Amino acid sequence: MGADQGTARHGRWQALDDAAFGLVYGSITVLSLLLAFDAHPESPLRVAVILLGSVTAILLSKAFAGVMAEAIQGRRKPGREDFRQAWLHGQAALVAANLPALLFGLSALGVLGAGLAMALAEGFCILMLMLVGARVGWVAEHRVASAVAGAAFVGGLGIALGLLKLMLH
Repeated sequence: MGADQGTARHGRWQALDDAAFGLVYGSITVLSLLLAFDAHPESPLRVAVILLGSVTAILLSKAFAGVMAEAIQGRRKPGREDFRQAWLHGQAALVAANLPALLFGLSALGVLGAGLAMALAEGFCILMLMLVGARVGWVAEHRVASAVAGAAFVGGLGIALGLLKLMLH
């Protein structure tokens, strides 16, 4: 594989590259929301609904605020395409909330324990952060050491949130 093949505009990593902003934004948002819950929440279904509802509300507010600010700055009326593009840009953040919400849904059905759902949800978000961090390190320098450093740095943000949760609960 050539050095630039992994970074080509339509390369195999393109989906991750396009979703990077949303994955980081969504993962940190989910980890932040999970801070508010006990390690073994009594109502996993409530956690699932709060995760999906909150992340969706945050994304919609970000998208709407962006469209409105751009309309003011451009001195123009926003159109349907402006809102569509804003929504498409933020959709990847929902990916970071979908699996954690599903895990808590499975917990509500008795398939998983609530504590396990919490640990897996946090782990998934940290893994997403590490994946994007590794990708940044690789794209920047095409070196394994840079990819590992990127994964450690960005994943460390998620781990720090997890440690904060442990200290709070």
